[in-house]
Amino acid sequence: CGIIITLQDPVKLRAWQIAGLPTDTVSTQNGIIISRARRWPLLIDPQGQANRFVKNLGKEKSLCENGMDVVKQSDKNFLRALENGIRFGKWVVLESVTEELDAALEPVLLQQKFKQGGQDVIRLGENIIPYNDSFRFYMTSKLANPHYPPEVCVKVSLLNFTITMKGLEEQLLNVVVQKEMPELAEKKNELVLSNAESKRQLYEIENQILYLLSHSQGNILDDTNLIETLASSKQTSAVVVEKMKEAEETEKEIDARSDGYRPVAYRAALLFFCIADLSLVDPMYQYSLPWFTNIFIRSIASAKPASQLELRLQNLNDYFTYSIYKNVCRSLFEKHKLLFSFLLTIKILQGNELIDGLEWRFLLSGMAPSILQMDNPATPWLENYAWTELCRLSTLSAFNDFAESFAIHKAVYRSLFDSTEPHMVPLPGGWEERLDAFQRLCVLRSLRPDKMMEGIQNLVIEKLGKQFIEPPPFDLQETFEDSTPVSPLIFVLSQGSDPAKDLLTFAISTKMDSKLKSIALGQGQGTLAARLIENAVQKGEWVLLQNCHLALSWMPDLERICEEFDPAKLHVDFRLWLTSMPTPVFPTSVLQNGVKMTKEAPKGLRANLKNTYYKLNDDLLTKTTRPDVFRKLLFGLCFYHAIVCERKKFGALGWNIPYSFNETDLDISVAQLEMFLDTYEKVPFEVLQVMTSMINYGGRITDDKDMRTSDVILMTYFRPDILENGYKFSSSGLYYSLASNPKSPYASYVDYINSLPINPEPEVFGMHENANITCAQAETYDMFDIILSLQPRVSAGAGKSREDTIADAAKTIESSLPPLFDLEFVQVKYAVSYTESMNTVLAQEVERFNKLLHIMKETLKQVQKGLKGLIVLSAELEAMGNSLYDQKVPLLWESKAYPSLKPLTSWVADLLERLQFISNWIDNGIPVVFWISGFFFPQGFMTGIIQNHARRLKFPIDTLSFKFIMLAQELNEVTERPAEGCYIYGLFLEGARWNNQLESLDDPFPRELFAKMPLMHLNPQQKREAPTSGIYRCPVYKILTRTGTLSTTGHSTNFVMWIEIPSIRPTIWRNSLVSETNAQVLFCDQEYWIKAGVACFCALRY
Repeated sequence: CGIIITLQDPVKLRAWQIAGLPTDTVSTQNGIIISRARRWPLLIDPQGQANRFVKNLGKEKSLCENGMDVVKQSDKNFLRALENGIRFGKWVVLESVTEELDAALEPVLLQQKFKQGGQDVIRLGENIIPYNDSFRFYMTSKLANPHYPPEVCVKVSLLNFTITMKGLEEQLLNVVVQKEMPELAEKKNELVLSNAESKRQLYEIENQILYLLSHSQGNILDDTNLIETLASSKQTSAVVVEKMKEAEETEKEIDARSDGYRPVAYRAALLFFCIADLSLVDPMYQYSLPWFTNIFIRSIASAKPASQLELRLQNLNDYFTYSIYKNVCRSLFEKHKLLFSFLLTIKILQGNELIDGLEWRFLLSGMAPSILQMDNPATPWLENYAWTELCRLSTLSAFNDFAESFAIHKAVYRSLFDSTEPHMVPLPGGWEERLDAFQRLCVLRSLRPDKMMEGIQNLVIEKLGKQFIEPPPFDLQETFEDSTPVSPLIFVLSQGSDPAKDLLTFAISTKMDSKLKSIALGQGQGTLAARLIENAVQKGEWVLLQNCHLALSWMPDLERICEEFDPAKLHVDFRLWLTSMPTPVFPTSVLQNGVKMTKEAPKGLRANLKNTYYKLNDDLLTKTTRPDVFRKLLFGLCFYHAIVCERKKFGALGWNIPYSFNETDLDISVAQLEMFLDTYEKVPFEVLQVMTSMINYGGRITDDKDMRTSDVILMTYFRPDILENGYKFSSSGLYYSLASNPKSPYASYVDYINSLPINPEPEVFGMHENANITCAQAETYDMFDIILSLQPRVSAGAGKSREDTIADAAKTIESSLPPLFDLEFVQVKYAVSYTESMNTVLAQEVERFNKLLHIMKETLKQVQKGLKGLIVLSAELEAMGNSLYDQKVPLLWESKAYPSLKPLTSWVADLLERLQFISNWIDNGIPVVFWISGFFFPQGFMTGIIQNHARRLKFPIDTLSFKFIMLAQELNEVTERPAEGCYIYGLFLEGARWNNQLESLDDPFPRELFAKMPLMHLNPQQKREAPTSGIYRCPVYKILTRTGTLSTTGHSTNFVMWIEIPSIRPTIWRNSLVSETNAQVLFCDQEYWIKAGVACFCALRY
């Protein structure tokens, strides 16, 4: 490297490395810039290596003769320390710098010295201070990716000290060699010091000769002192050079032997960068380099010994990899544990160059679009988007001709598609042998994304072992043993979890319960917490600070307290316990130095019921005036609580908005149940329904459709039928009202709960079995989205560079966009008319599409210019480039567009279809049938249809509503507009399907997640009474998330309207005591469809 060759001083460089400067090229460059730059350095230092290096240099009296002060901007004496440093020529190290620098630093950063009384002075605040030229100022930041504005960057030397892969590998190699071959490491260290001393001697000899030559007078040959010195220096120099040559040869031999352990250092470095990425998944997942190195050292000592080097390397790698997995896993939430195992596996495979970059990007994002070479050969069962992905996959070198092979063997692939374990089915046509485990995941992504989690587990087992998919259980004893008095123990909470009970139990087992002091943090509690810690440090007590996320303003004080912990002054029994929900404001240094663990509420229906009944006993179940009635209703209430909590796992199918129901909601409902049973002779079901669903639980519900769902779910359990033994909660018959033993009711319920399935089927939630597929697919795409966000913005492998990929995508999209619509022409041709509101609707749609087209065309041009270096890429354009590369819709476009969940390729294709729909309208007049999914604002279109009817017949618009008629005709069979209202198409149904033969809503086919709705006639009618039976009142949304926000017009950005779909589904399973012939057949059983989460959508994910 030029800067190193030109400016390095070997003697200084050795001294720096001894002081802790990493040996990689980047760190060496940084060290040279620090020593030579005119501006004070601001060091980006997330691992703290630069901070330690500067502090170690400051301990050298030859460099820092006046001492060194280490301060933070948050310290009260910060400016005083800086003033003393300037006045007395000290070094000042400003730690933990944030993205904002104190304005008082301005004159120091700009070095605005001036003369006063013949002396250099500088103004600091209101004071003028004498300036000592020995003063040095260093700033270090722990932020991994800070954003400093240009006005800061021009005032400092901004240097990135983030550790590099090569630098960390060298450090860890030194560690493992010191432990495995201590004599060799010691010899290497002696050689390093010896070489440094030899180079210093040569440097001094050179300086002495230069000095004598420059100060010699007269003829040099007559200067006997100079000649003698030169002769002596020559001899000394020859000895030193020879000594250095021998040392360098020996050092090469040592390095060659040390390199035998390089695979261990390389694996460990890979793992560090893997866990470093986790902070982007959740801000609480922070791990320091010293913590990592300590585990590495412990693993070297604990790994199974072996006489053969290869076997020893394998033992070290296996032990350390699992040790890291185990230690990190206990601090991860359940949903991220398989993600971590997968990331570990992929990182190791990538490090060994066993994964192709393009295949990896395909797995995560489906890759870039490709031209379909052939039509979908399996249309009856394979969705077009899946076939498109298979065609894209076929463009990769390892999958050449895969699409053709699929068409030939489609019958075998059909069996794979229908299998309950598709990840275990061998691929036909020789592909099972051609592809490795990772490549088979790419095929699975396209065919059965709902089984990706199982496929990933198989990959992890094959590459790392089964133990990497079996997270260790929560073990407070083991966690405690890994802690020290200076390292806080941090419980990372999830909604509904409370580790305080577990800690109290553990304190009792260790006889520390009398020394456990606890405080719930909140406003004004910081001072008390600080006092508790101060006393506990001296007395050897435990302090539990609960809910740190509620005292964010006090977190800097907590960070300062933890950093001031001195092992020499702390009682050996002292421990600081912290609990907090995830928050980005939690102090990074506390997280990195602490021992983290997660404590989550129990997951699953059975676990939820067990957790509830764990707090009960026979006395509580028999103390009311009507114990049998109370027990049955209580069980129904607890079952309702478990159902509403666990529906969250189904995403939007369960609740439009995920709610955090907790034990407080259940406790108040139980108390009210007990009170009402003691107060009323007859069970007041309606009162209980209102109090529980609408008030206690409904207080958390903010969506009216979710409120309807909650009401219907509770109606299953709060009804007279529940008082009958054996009343079934669902069609499977597994869940029912229990006839408990009066003498031991508690044991009866506990035994029954323990007999329930661990993983219940969706039917107990009132959902179709397809809900499991929806849930699994969402889990897959969520994981891939997270991993995609962690990927470096570089080329995926051989072939086009990242910049070329973005440029090609921008060029392709730009060339596909049509010109903007001629709004003036539209407003003339379709002038505003009192009798035709569709003209106004069209003009508004054209205006919206024009705004979107304009921003797309402009930004696409700018991105292409920026990539060519013609303009500076702004942060927004850079983010847009990242989105184009990741196959995501840029935020710049989303802000002007309609809601959509589609990836970029599908989104552009959908946009072009919408533009064509509007263009056909402009060219050919008002459509016979409206594609409702093609509107920017379908709510406006619906209002326009109603408005036309109201104005034509002179009816008040608020007296009109739609009658919904499902049509049997196909789209191409309709040639004329209806006399009243309109025809629409383009809706998709989730959770059900339309049965043309029955002319009714029906259960979906297996694996059919979305069904097309038939052509629909929306017929406005005056003072129409909505039917109370025979229909399902179905919500219509624009996109699958179902949630929306209120726009400026007062409308939801997602909800479109309610439609009434005929339903003649009988429900006879509800009461097993009634025979089928005598059962009342309920038409329009809305309860069934409401619990199934049935809804219509204008657009899907693809």
